Amino acid sequence: VNTRWGPVQVAITVVSGKITAVSVPVYPSGNGKDHEINSYALPILIDETVKAQTASIDMVSGATVSSQGYLTSLHGAIDQANL
Repeated sequence: VNTRWGPVQVAITVVSGKITAVSVPVYPSGNGKDHEINSYALPILIDETVKAQTASIDMVSGATVSSQGYLTSLHGAIDQANL
């Protein structure tokens, strides 16, 4: 998913119909601010995804653009996994 700060890609691992792991191989990291925001936001988003087993999670305050890109990409990954 392209965001105004750069692309975001979410990959999920599914075992027996459950999300067991989430990775974000592509995310905005072009400057210090991007790195700072994503270093705290992405672990929260990943943890919430595994707990909720859905893309219906809250965005992270202060990381709106990254959160929106993450959630949009996550929806696509969940759709591809037919969950």
